[in-house]
Amino acid sequence: MKIKTPLGILFAASIAMTGCSNNDQAVSADVDTGDVTTLRFSHFMTANDNINTEALQPWAKKIEEESKGRLKIEIYPSATLSKPGATYDATAKGIVDIGMQAQGYTAGRFPLTQIVELPGITNTAQQQSCILHKLYDDGVIKNEYEDTHLLALIGTGQGALHTVDKPIRTPADMKGLRIRQPSAVASHIIEATGAAPVGMPASDTYTSLQRGVIDGLSFTWQPIQAFSFDELINTHTNIPFYNSTFVISMNKEKYDNLPDDLKKVIDNNSGAEMAARVSKVFDVSNAKAMAAAKEKGDIMIDIPDPLNDPDWKGPLMEGSQHYLDEVNATGLDANNVYEKAKAASSACMV
Repeated sequence: MKIKTPLGILFAASIAMTGCSNNDQAVSADVDTGDVTTLRFSHFMTANDNINTEALQPWAKKIEEESKGRLKIEIYPSATLSKPGATYDATAKGIVDIGMQAQGYTAGRFPLTQIVELPGITNTAQQQSCILHKLYDDGVIKNEYEDTHLLALIGTGQGALHTVDKPIRTPADMKGLRIRQPSAVASHIIEATGAAPVGMPASDTYTSLQRGVIDGLSFTWQPIQAFSFDELINTHTNIPFYNSTFVISMNKEKYDNLPDDLKKVIDNNSGAEMAARVSKVFDVSNAKAMAAAKEKGDIMIDIPDPLNDPDWKGPLMEGSQHYLDEVNATGLDANNVYEKAKAASSACMV
């Protein structure tokens, strides 16, 4: 069978060869004649991903406009400047100026933040972003980001199970399946069902599905179309399985060296407000991707309240406790953070 290359990989190759960014918009007429500081923003999503086009590009343009052209943000998608699981560290080291990555891509690096990914904590991306920023502002997870200047903590929405010709109605249906996992949290829950979690970047998942290396994936709905997974998968189990999170941060030295007025531009466009804007795009996109799958005729299985479902409650709670125990074993108080995350969830209901 001929292997099809996803559109996102072609975009990445094009960008890598040309060295161009997605933010070469003309600067407005009221540009300040002072020095221009260019910030390179690296992330793993494709150039045509709507998180890039509807959230990140408008954010970069707003920064440029409010700085009167003195700040320019060049966006490099498709992991052309840094690997998906190394972008946060690349930002801390100054290899890139701004980076966005999923915390789950670096196992053990953000253990307390990832407690917010556990099932039952959140229902939407916007609620999850609110929870993350409450925990950060209260100092609960702040230490995990001390080596960068934090811009935003992003919720992406609930992860579902997506497979090729393999309906999953109960955990028993997962036994023996190889499921791509995005994080340690999802991995523990997948193992608890009897399936085998397989770690890999999103960019490698298409060909792995096509070649039968994996049987399915645990993923939020938003990237299903952006990475062309909808061409292969045809069966979906909508279950609040896990909730992936992203961090957007800036190199601390780069931020500290900006003049105060430009720092203010960055500050005015970061934090909980920035997170809310990006996570709203996730919520809308998740709903659209799900609707497109239904229209395509895919099999849709809904398990809306798995923590009270006699089949699903056991493995979900087992996987969650396994993760909490693992974090507790490092000397951190995971149980306390878990309780605080649940309290923040109630305060962030939208």
